Formats: sequence, C-alpha cells, structure tokens
Amino acid sequence: MGKAIIETGWNLDNSYARLPKSLFTSLNPTPVCSPKLIILNYLLATSLGLNVRDLQSKEGVEVLAGNRIPEGALPLAQAYAGHQFGHFTMLGDGRALLLGEQITPLGERVDFQLKGSGKTPYSRGGDGRAALGPMLREYIISEAMHALGIATTRSLAVVTTGESVIRETDQPGAILTRVADSHLRVGTFQYVSEWGTVDELRVLADYTLQRHFPDIDAVESRYLSLLQEVIKRQAMLIAKWQLVGFIHGVMNTDNMAISGETIDYGPCAFMDAYDPATVFSSIDIQGRYAYGNQPHIAEWNLARFAETLLPLLHVNQAQAIELAQNAISDFAELYRCNWLAGMRAKLGIFSEEIQDESLIEDLLSMMKKYRADYTNTFRALTFDMPEDTVLFGTPEFAKWYELWKVRLDRQKELKVSSQQLMRNSNPALIPRNHQVENALESAVKQGDYSVMERLLVVLSSPYEHSPEQADYSILPAPSSRPYRTFCGT
Repeated sequence: MGKAIIETGWNLDNSYARLPKSLFTSLNPTPVCSPKLIILNYLLATSLGLNVRDLQSKEGVEVLAGNRIPEGALPLAQAYAGHQFGHFTMLGDGRALLLGEQITPLGERVDFQLKGSGKTPYSRGGDGRAALGPMLREYIISEAMHALGIATTRSLAVVTTGESVIRETDQPGAILTRVADSHLRVGTFQYVSEWGTVDELRVLADYTLQRHFPDIDAVESRYLSLLQEVIKRQAMLIAKWQLVGFIHGVMNTDNMAISGETIDYGPCAFMDAYDPATVFSSIDIQGRYAYGNQPHIAEWNLARFAETLLPLLHVNQAQAIELAQNAISDFAELYRCNWLAGMRAKLGIFSEEIQDESLIEDLLSMMKKYRADYTNTFRALTFDMPEDTVLFGTPEFAKWYELWKVRLDRQKELKVSSQQLMRNSNPALIPRNHQVENALESAVKQGDYSVMERLLVVLSSPYEHSPEQADYSILPAPSSRPYRTFCGT
C-alpha cells in the first residue's frame, strides 16, 4: 500500500494519535479489488481545501477506497464503549478508520474517516465492510440534515469496492468517507472510565476541551464547564431533531457525539404523520428510541457522560455527584427553551407569551388525532393554506386557527415578517422515507444514480419553497405495513 503523492490538497494532522495508546489501534485499511467513485461532494471537498479533480482520478479514488494512504495520515481505529439499548458493552470502530484530521483553509480541524474499510480489533466477528445501500443512505440523510441547519457529520464520497458483502443477501460493497468535527463520543469517555486510569481520563477531557471548547478557561471548574457545554449542545441538537420530525432510531451512548453533531445514521428516518410514539427501527421493539422519547434518552445518555467525569469534578465523590446532578437537571429546561423557541418560529411568533405553549400543544394534539403530516401541516400554515391539511373543516382546528391569527395580530412585527420567519423555519420537504428507498433501490439494484442525484439537489435547499420541490412533498401511498428501517450503517 503506497502513499498518495497526488496534489489533492491533503493537510493532515493526527492529534488523536498523540493521545494514550489505549484509546486506539493503529491500522491501515484493507485494500479492495476494484474501487469506483459513485458520488463526490464537490462543495464540501472544496471547502475543506481538497482538489476535486484529483480526488476523481484513479489515485484519488484509491485514497477514498483505502488502497492508498494520503500524505500525513496515520490511520487508526478508535476504541469506545456504550450503552446499547441500555446495556453496557465494549465497542470500537469495527469497520471504520480515522485517516487523520484535515486542517481546512479556514484553519478548522475536521476528522476524515473511512467507513467500511475492513476489519479492526473491535470488529467483534464482523467483516469490517459496508454495503452500498446503507452508505448511500447515510450520504443522503446526513447531507439533508446539514441543509436543514442541523449539526451533523458530513459525507464526502461513496465508492464501491468491486466486492460483495453478505448481509441477508449478497450486496455490493462500498466505503463512505465521513467528515466530522470529531468522532469523540460519550462512549469514548465511558471506555476510559471503565478500563482506563484517571490520568488518561483527564488527558481525554483536556483534549476535548482544547478541540471543541477552547474558550473554556483552564480553571479548576473546567471539567464541570465541559459537562455543561456538552449538555447545552445536546439540548439544542435534540430540539432541532424534534422540530423537523427526525428520528435517529439508535440513540445508544456510543452514538452521541461530544461535539453536538448528529452521528451514525443507521435506522434513522423522518416522521410523516405526527405521532410521538413513532418508531422505524426494526430492532427497537419496546420503542425506547421513539420520536417522543428522544429528549429523555438524551438526558439519560448525558447522565452516563456525567458519571464518567465524576473523578474530575471534585475530589469528594459526594460533591462530585451533586455537581453532576445539578448540571444534568438543567437539560430539560434547556431543551424546552430551544424547542419552544423553534416551535414559535414555525408558527411565525416572534414574542413570548405564557399561552404559546398550550397553543403549540393543542395543534400537535390535533395533528396526532387526525394523523396529519408533520412537515406538510406546517408548510400549509406557512402559506396560510389551511385547506391543504387534514385538520381543515374540524371544529377544533377552526377554533385553534382563530386563536393563532389573534396571537399573530398581537405582535408588533408585520405579517410578512411572520411568514418569512415561517418560511425559514418550516422546510418545504424532508427526505421522505419512500423517496429515499426509491433512490436507493434504483442505485443498488439498477445502477441508476439519477434518482438519488435529483433527490440530493432538492434536499440541498429545503427552505427555498420552489415549484420544483412540490413533487417531493407528496405523501407515500397508504400501506398496511408500517415503514421499517434496519441497522445497516
């Protein structure tokens, strides 16, 4: 395996590789037989300082496939742990390798990770590979989330490997190049807390502070500040998920990023008809990670994070626990404030009144009762076309609609300003589950990527509200079976 010498624009550092060796295993990707570039994120590549033309060359594709190592890279698999559906276990990058950290033209530091690049010491019997469908799925959803204004890992490229992977059937293999602020997880801290030393925990915490929270002063309470800042970011992130109807599907602690990014798009999906009990994941039998449970699970995960920091919070364990509990207790109100502000914006409300919350809850209650589409209902309200919702014609909606209009009239802002606020807060479209499946089926089974390419174009500007997006707001045909997603990424 040779070093890539083409002028791709790689500017890699390896700060994670300078952490304690127990946190990772140095390892090169396993070469593949016949890599082919399927999709490349041109805008992202350019913003990262990479040469798009050279990434599309034979040598560039070999880098994206793991057959060549870019200059300056020190590939490694990260170790971490996690509570999976509430059960603690040892984990790690079972099929992913961190190539290094790109220093962008703006001086920012981002991780480059190959997902599906072969076995690692953490593969736990897996083949270390990934199938094309799930990798394209992560590309579509993560880029849609970015366009929606939600913090997320990004997708740079997907290449096929020329090899098959066996899941339920033989499927074409693929590798995703993922970009992230970092791949530090709650599970990373759990791993060190369980199997490392306090000194290693302090090194990891200091590294996290330097990388993600450089403005936190090096004072005695910096580890409490770390906990508080992670809580703030997660409260904002989960609120944004709820505001667009996104369901992660597998909110294990190893899938919660310290940076506050959405990470690991496995059985994720977007809700059509509003129902807090909505679950798409085929393995979430009990509904642990249902849409309505996501804020509670986030708080639970953050409590596990707080537990790992106890030795750093205070030398007295009782005082450390009290500090941690007080910090965690702030999450619910932080989340509520973020969610309430977002819902006000979705309804064109600038100011704050006590009765706003009941106005919002009454609308959601009606939407649940009549199985109103979440996205399209707010879209119809945005353009004052209530007749486009299934709520129209019901007595309770007529009463609610009148109260909403009176509420808007009490504002000093003009009606045109309220509508613009709603346009900026209510997407015209989301990655509808049936449209994503259609795009993936065309790509994987027919080798036709045009359906996916068209979908990506309209998803890239969800708040544009253009005529071209109208077809992508159409609901799926009724089905006797609920939509199900599977852990494939």
